[in-house]
Amino acid sequence: MKRSSKAENILAQINSETKLGDLRKIAGEIKKDHEVALELWSTGQFLPRQLAILIMDKKQLSQELIDNLDNDIRQHNDDEKLQLIDWLMANQLSKDKRTISLMETWGNSQSVLQRRVFWYYQARLRWVGQTPPPNTEELLSKIETSIEKELPEVQWAMNFTAAQIGIFEEKYRSRCIALGERTGLYKDEVVAKNCTPNYLPKLIAIQVDKHLSAR
Repeated sequence: MKRSSKAENILAQINSETKLGDLRKIAGEIKKDHEVALELWSTGQFLPRQLAILIMDKKQLSQELIDNLDNDIRQHNDDEKLQLIDWLMANQLSKDKRTISLMETWGNSQSVLQRRVFWYYQARLRWVGQTPPPNTEELLSKIETSIEKELPEVQWAMNFTAAQIGIFEEKYRSRCIALGERTGLYKDEVVAKNCTPNYLPKLIAIQVDKHLSAR
């Protein structure tokens, strides 16, 4: 893709020393520019693609375009791949009713990354202070039957959803803890000091204690 002078000028501001805050500052100056976003995306580079996500026009994110972005993201290494798809979900897909409706159809998608987005979005709906959607029973049943068969990218998001359910919906708490005990997922994971483990029994216990202490 032949790039415009505007895109070239933006790319000139990005280098190996560029931080996330720098990208946000550049995005704040640009606001929204879908064409330039696609030009930045066409570089194939991680940082320009992060910036591209910030300045995309969510109204133009069709399922076809999302599929193309998905295919491109899969060419990155594991860390970059997950950062980009989660970034796309948080900054664009979750901001519009139409793209939210698309995400809600991805539970059985052929795309690993879109299945991850489905579950990560369900977890995000269960943040502190939010009333959980009425689909908890359905989600938890699917997690119980499918999590062990899923790929790691999706498995983590399913586990995170189960954690959020266990933390914020007391009637399901023992069920979520039992799920973690049964599967043993992340039980032997080594986490840095002051970081929360992903093993459901520990994660739920730590977060519940925090919220009780904060009352």
